Amino acid sequence: MSRSVPIEVDGRSLDAEKGVTLLSALWNAGVLSLRRSVSGEPRGPLCGMGTCFECRVTVDGVPHRRACREPVREGMQVRTDG
Repeated sequence: MSRSVPIEVDGRSLDAEKGVTLLSALWNAGVLSLRRSVSGEPRGPLCGMGTCFECRVTVDGVPHRRACREPVREGMQVRTDG
């Protein structure tokens, strides 16, 4: 049985289903852009399985974590650059 846990995304508190991928939780919360290109365009994930690296976020102070591979856990702090 899954349960909702609090996480923080860009200073905003969200409830996310524990154990799902962080990318799924972000999409469910309406967060579609996770970073910006060198020209400033918003970028979102392409593959959803860890090969494109377009879903990189900072998790608990550790940069370049792939949101599509990171399971949600209670209290995690996420920063996007989107």
